[in-house]
Amino acid sequence: MDRLKNKNIVLTGGAGFLGKQFADAIENEGGTPIILDRDPSKFESCDWHCIQCDLTKESDIKSSLKYIIKEYGKIDGLVNNACNNPKMENKRDYFGRLEDFSVDKFRNDIDVSVVGAFLCIKHFGYNMENNGGGVIVNVGSELGLVGPDQRIYDYDSPKPVSYTVSKSALVGLTKYVSTYWKHVRCNLVAFGGVYNYQPDEFVKRLEKLIPIGRMALKGEYNNTIIYLLSDDSSYMTGSVMVVDGGRTAW
Repeated sequence: MDRLKNKNIVLTGGAGFLGKQFADAIENEGGTPIILDRDPSKFESCDWHCIQCDLTKESDIKSSLKYIIKEYGKIDGLVNNACNNPKMENKRDYFGRLEDFSVDKFRNDIDVSVVGAFLCIKHFGYNMENNGGGVIVNVGSELGLVGPDQRIYDYDSPKPVSYTVSKSALVGLTKYVSTYWKHVRCNLVAFGGVYNYQPDEFVKRLEKLIPIGRMALKGEYNNTIIYLLSDDSSYMTGSVMVVDGGRTAW
């Protein structure tokens, strides 16, 4: 239970559903999760050190880096978890057909997921490279490797094009960074969907596409994140680790 002992891990989007699971796992392994999130209203339910930061603004990331180094002395890991992930219960607001999808929404999704990850890597990664090394984990998706099966969504509310595009871009970013620095490892996890009380009909349709026959459970991805952040994966970089219940196997 101490694979991340004395390690300071920056976690973007850490006040969200998955982020909280990852932060709890990091702490349970002896690490210190440092949460970056743009929405301070989420901090009330956050048990860790939370910093308000708009990942699309380079000035915010620079300020966060300066503050973290002052408070903690060093950074050992970065988990790029933040993204605009539309929820099924709000699909009318966030989902949309390609021909109707606004360019502003597309750009915002790319800014948060891809530009945000790039800026964090640019500053936090460079700091780690110059101070003993570290690890970067980019949180991708199975839908960054294959296109979404739109049959499980309503006709007028398919999975947004920006989601697959942004998650695919993270794969390229991971490959690039893994070959750029010598002392910073960089890998990507391609996760499947996590059950969070989505509509029953949607869940039934999705589970038919998964060989294991169910969505991932809350906290079921934690060990994968810890593995990639820890020395257990010390000879692993530039990899895409797929954990999706077998969905992309057929």
